[in-house]
Amino acid sequence: KNIVEKTIIASIYKNRRKLARYFLVGSNPAETKYRVLKIDRTEPKDLVIIDDKHVYTQQEVRELLGRLDLGNRTKMGQKGSSGLSRAVSAFGIVGFVRFLEGYYIVLITKRRKMADIGGHAIYKIEDTNMIYIPNDSVRVSHPDEARYLRIFQNVDLSSNFYFSYSYDLSHSLQYNLTVLRMPLETLKTETTQTRQESFDIFEDEGLSTQGGSGVFGICSKPYEKYVWNAKLLEAVRTAVHRDWLLYIIHGFCGQSKLLIYGRPIYVTLIARRSSKFAGTRFLKRGANCEGDVANEVETEQILYDASVMSFSAGSYSSYVQVRGSVPLYWSQDISTMMPKPPITLDQADPYAHVAALHFDQMLQRFGSPIIILNLVKEREKRKHERILSEELVAAVTYLNQFLPPEHAIIYIPWDMAKYTKSKLCNVLDRLNVIAESVVKKTGFFVNRPDSYCSILRPDEKWNELGGCVVSTGRLQTGVLRTNCVDCLDRTNTAQFMVGKCALAYQLYSLGLIDKPNLQFDTDAVRLFEELYEDHGDTLSLQYGGSQLVHRVKTYRKIAPWTQHSKDIMQTLSRYYSNAFSDADRQDSINLFLGVFKPAEGKPHLWELPTDFYLHHKNTLSLSQTRPSYTYWWTTGVLKHLPLPFDEVTCAENRRKLTVKKFHKYEEEIDIHNEFFRPYELSSFDETFCLAMTNSTRDFMPKNVGIDPSPFTVRKPDETGKSVLGNKNNREEAVLQRKTAASAPPPPSEEAVSSSSEDDSGTDKEDEGAVSQRSTPVKVTDTGDNTKITENVVQSTKDVYGVNLSDVPSEDDLAIYARFVQLGQSQYKQDKGSQQFCSKCPLDKVINLIPISSFSQDNIYEVQPPRADWKSIEIFHAHIQAGRGNMQPLGRDDFLMYREYIRNRYM
Repeated sequence: KNIVEKTIIASIYKNRRKLARYFLVGSNPAETKYRVLKIDRTEPKDLVIIDDKHVYTQQEVRELLGRLDLGNRTKMGQKGSSGLSRAVSAFGIVGFVRFLEGYYIVLITKRRKMADIGGHAIYKIEDTNMIYIPNDSVRVSHPDEARYLRIFQNVDLSSNFYFSYSYDLSHSLQYNLTVLRMPLETLKTETTQTRQESFDIFEDEGLSTQGGSGVFGICSKPYEKYVWNAKLLEAVRTAVHRDWLLYIIHGFCGQSKLLIYGRPIYVTLIARRSSKFAGTRFLKRGANCEGDVANEVETEQILYDASVMSFSAGSYSSYVQVRGSVPLYWSQDISTMMPKPPITLDQADPYAHVAALHFDQMLQRFGSPIIILNLVKEREKRKHERILSEELVAAVTYLNQFLPPEHAIIYIPWDMAKYTKSKLCNVLDRLNVIAESVVKKTGFFVNRPDSYCSILRPDEKWNELGGCVVSTGRLQTGVLRTNCVDCLDRTNTAQFMVGKCALAYQLYSLGLIDKPNLQFDTDAVRLFEELYEDHGDTLSLQYGGSQLVHRVKTYRKIAPWTQHSKDIMQTLSRYYSNAFSDADRQDSINLFLGVFKPAEGKPHLWELPTDFYLHHKNTLSLSQTRPSYTYWWTTGVLKHLPLPFDEVTCAENRRKLTVKKFHKYEEEIDIHNEFFRPYELSSFDETFCLAMTNSTRDFMPKNVGIDPSPFTVRKPDETGKSVLGNKNNREEAVLQRKTAASAPPPPSEEAVSSSSEDDSGTDKEDEGAVSQRSTPVKVTDTGDNTKITENVVQSTKDVYGVNLSDVPSEDDLAIYARFVQLGQSQYKQDKGSQQFCSKCPLDKVINLIPISSFSQDNIYEVQPPRADWKSIEIFHAHIQAGRGNMQPLGRDDFLMYREYIRNRYM
């Protein structure tokens, strides 16, 4: 079972009499447990927070607020005015920030559910609110405070920031599930710790005590590289209970439902953008002195069977790949106002120090092999991109001298731009060959062992698959790192092809397809392609200021002729953003992430000529320790390769984990309440699983006789929604509820935006369960502005194969009238006697005889049939299988299965 109910901020109260305090009252989703924070408002510049660490019941917190209200009234016993007023209601705390005056608190006031992983909800921030904490009587005004506040708010928290109360978004699924399977005996010593910082992914499967009713849950620290509010929570991390800490990530999150003959398979794409060396396109290039690179994004695709939610009983699979700038000291000067400024190597690095730090981080997190796919140009009339390739080859060659050959960094150069221009070469075919090679080397994660059918009928490609095979399934070891110059257009297409190849292996490992191959123009690949296009558009807007210029269909050379003009508009939009707005966005990111901290007597943020010294700490102070030129990896990493060091059981990793004990019937570990929300009034229109993109509804053709398999190749005109066409060429009355882009698109983008449309004002809900690409909704012109779901009306000939008459004949109407009369008469029948009332006028005309074998059955009530013991036994076995308790197969079962295989395949 999962610990799912972290504290959610319910309300903030302020006392009206003295304006001395804020009271933050937080609750779990069911509003049965509460916590209270007290914030002092009399300190002009310090943050004073008191957490009593006590858990209140609903009755206790009402009594507490009642006493506070009574004690803060202007006169005792006065009923006309309240001593305590509610300031705001929210869903979580982003953090606390201070510029030159006092502290602000940043709260999440609107959220939207974007994905679901094993019953754990992932939300997107829709709106936030900043509240100044000190009251006006102690406030010390500063003339530059308003400007800093405006710069801070330029980071739009409603654009692609995500959080979860119970799932650790900063780590991969492989890490989260591997931690849960660590031996409990090695972690029991951690239960004595008083501080528990992390997310609540707890399970009782495999962690239950010997014969007791206790359940142990494991907490892990978040991976701060992908946490964007770590600095904002720094002031309160040690002062409040861990339930108040909510970690957010920046990037992309999308989920779609792949229906395989009615079996729901959720395909999820999560992109985590690094908060280290973060910034905009031309202002952040290469790497800093600590090995963090610009535009570093970790993309994870998760596939699981949604019919079983439990992490231990369900089937889950994931694959991770990374994009990031070339790990060298390089930059581009944008003062020349050129579309492609010249590339400059800023520092000589003969011993590849910065590249060593970067690849050391990757070995710790992903293991080996590290595979570099370099897509920059190799042949140019004027040396431009080739400068980076030559330096990167030299760095990788130097570092590989000291690594064991089996764990060496693999370097794959491929000039994608040259292949695109050639009429004889197919870009995607070549990428598919590279993708197969990469996935075979790294493998992927799946939490279940190979199925018996895979052992009985082994596939050649499956036997060559790499990674690490364990008793519980497979682990991904190593990762693909893709880069071009910008890591946008070419990189996204290459990552899509690798993801498509990995998706085929994931589906095969779950027993959903018979061969690990997927073809283009199938419903499954079109669904996956749309996810990756939204993913690429969002990341491109965050870093480059515009959507993708070249998409998958561009490299397939099937894009419509109108796409070329749109590509030109996107290029101009990107140039405009880079030239005029990137500097302001960079200042906002530096302030939000705490890279720059305002202080009295220091230059202001807008007075700095460059932020180079903020991101390169070695320019301000010299390091006391000199790194080794040969042993460039962290101690202990090489010992555990190819496994990632972060996932092995060792003393250093155990210090990042804590254990908490619960009673097995405690409400806090009930995943059912979190997922189904029985305490809330819900409707089908707002149910997330019905609103998300569906392969059957949105991609499968609507004609009868079409193969419903999502793995059947379709023609372009045989699809419910073609990804080849323009998504904006639809009726004006149809609204696409899509995720807001990371930055507002310029005016020139509004007409050409193909996958990152902004949400309309009417679609923003406080907690709407609306998918990123949900069902189109037609807005009717009725008085109450209701919304009616658009239905596709088909003729009876298409559906049933025959044409029905427009008007029934008189004979048919007479038969129907008699049927209604029979039903009304049956309703008047006495159930106990099965005879008609003597006063009934139809008793001599109609003699009704029950046609059912059950005595008390009629059209309004039935009695369930009695099931025999064999059926009950089969049903109980099915329930136990859903819980992970599989019954051993007998000799007859094996003989029957072998006979089936022999008859069908041999």
